[in-house]
Amino acid sequence: MRLLGLLCLSLVLSVADAGLGVQTADAATNKTQKAERQQVRKSKAKSPRKAAVQAPKRRVVAVVAPARPSFGQQLGLEESPSPLALKSNVALVLDQETNEVLLAKNEGAVLPIASITKLMTALVVLEAQQPLDEVLTISNEDIDTEKHTGSRLAVGTQLTRGEMLHLALMSSENRAANALGRHYPGGLAAAVEAMNAKARQLGMRDTRYVEPTGLSSSNQSSASDLARLVKVAYEVPLLRELSTTAEHRVRVGRRDMAFHTTNGLVRSRSWDIGLQKTGYIAEAGRCLVMQAELAGRKLIMVFLDSAGKYSRIGDAERVRKWLSSDRAGS
Repeated sequence: MRLLGLLCLSLVLSVADAGLGVQTADAATNKTQKAERQQVRKSKAKSPRKAAVQAPKRRVVAVVAPARPSFGQQLGLEESPSPLALKSNVALVLDQETNEVLLAKNEGAVLPIASITKLMTALVVLEAQQPLDEVLTISNEDIDTEKHTGSRLAVGTQLTRGEMLHLALMSSENRAANALGRHYPGGLAAAVEAMNAKARQLGMRDTRYVEPTGLSSSNQSSASDLARLVKVAYEVPLLRELSTTAEHRVRVGRRDMAFHTTNGLVRSRSWDIGLQKTGYIAEAGRCLVMQAELAGRKLIMVFLDSAGKYSRIGDAERVRKWLSSDRAGS
């Protein structure tokens, strides 16, 4: 019996040892499989696909197209000798009362005049003696299809003829100027004909108008012709007043809108400006005409085809300083 008990105990211990061996083998297998899975994850993290995502981005260099030259630049006017180192390719300064030319540069060149056109538009509108309090409406016909410029005067805006004149001269509002032409007796074509007829009457032989805003480069003139126009326009008190206002508010729908002058010299205490008009399209460059009193003289000043944004203003300042110095009489 004792021998039989020992044999049973030996058999139980053998079975237990076998089970423990199986568990140890399973644990080793699990550990190996876990290590393999970790290795696979590390391999995926270093895969070419991941590396491609982290690759540096390619630089994109923007190419800016050169500015289109103005008509004056195409004619080579910038190569002309420039008194006072003027930046405008065309300039003319003369005594309003004696017509004495104080300064001239390419004054006979015929070039696009941009929104200087609006000065003639306003002149013929006033000469037609239409009611200034008549309400005009901005329509789709007033949208700029020439240069595709915007406007704060939305289609349907209603303003009086006097307000349209004010915005056209002070803020160079294209839609206002076109609306004035459309409401001229006989319509837009009649307005343009009246502008050309007035130019002929004033002896402006180099001048031609095709529309009332100045957006078309076919509206052309010379500095000599424009000096004639400024001299005549100055004799109209309303044109003097409307063109030299620094700011004006109009009621558009349910709100007031403030419009400002396009000529910063109007706000300057150094200047006594009686009439002015600015203009710009790419073909014309920056333009400016003015009547101003400087150094005790009433002068007419014309600057056309200026390349820089502020260069026409800079040229006017150069002339003012020159006339205010001892060199003016030398």
